[in-house]
Amino acid sequence: MLLSVENLEVKYGNIQPLHGISFHVNEGEIVTLIGANGAGKTTSLHSICRLAPPEAPRVIAGDIKFRGESILKTSPSDVVKNLKMALVPEGRHIFGNLTVMENLELATYSREKGADLKQEYQRIFDLFPRLHERRQQRSESLSGGEQQMLAVGRALMTGCTFLLLDEPSMGLAPRLKYDLFRTLKRLNEEGMTILLIEQNASLALHLAHRGYVLDTGEIAAEGTSDELLGNPDVKKAYLGG
Repeated sequence: MLLSVENLEVKYGNIQPLHGISFHVNEGEIVTLIGANGAGKTTSLHSICRLAPPEAPRVIAGDIKFRGESILKTSPSDVVKNLKMALVPEGRHIFGNLTVMENLELATYSREKGADLKQEYQRIFDLFPRLHERRQQRSESLSGGEQQMLAVGRALMTGCTFLLLDEPSMGLAPRLKYDLFRTLKRLNEEGMTILLIEQNASLALHLAHRGYVLDTGEIAAEGTSDELLGNPDVKKAYLGG
């Protein structure tokens, strides 16, 4: 087991977005968390990546383990550098005043000094040819789809083997959504472990191997993607059926 979240409770002041959730991700899997806005999905990812909220101190009960070891005291930088996990955040959060190349270069801060990264950049440009065409453009001038490509490419340039994505298809045209998800499938086939939050539950479940349904901070259902796609309650609440 690569990652296990065990009875995780999270509080921000008087707000408690998570009420003792448990789930796991095996190496080489794609696992998705689905649920309505406010269900606790983003809080789950931020807790795993050890990102503290700016608005209030976070109080955590339970545990998060990576390869069997607790990571609750791990710094966000060590999550990236040592655990090889990288987050593609909701809203992308690219540096708009920097070029595509500068955004990608910034993501290599945790790599070994003097490392030859030419093949890494070429891999990103093979995955996202549009980024190669626009590599010297300021990233604020990119389309929404191109900015999402850059956000994924930036995460990959950290050297990660575990990719966490928060609403990657948000605001994208249908064709770009499917192109992005085909790229995620390709990355997984090449060995990348993926934990995915996605508002489009059907799209997420057709990509993932397994999934969990979050409802107001609790796990309401879990199973293989086929099981969840066939679950009448999940269909009614999240799949339009």
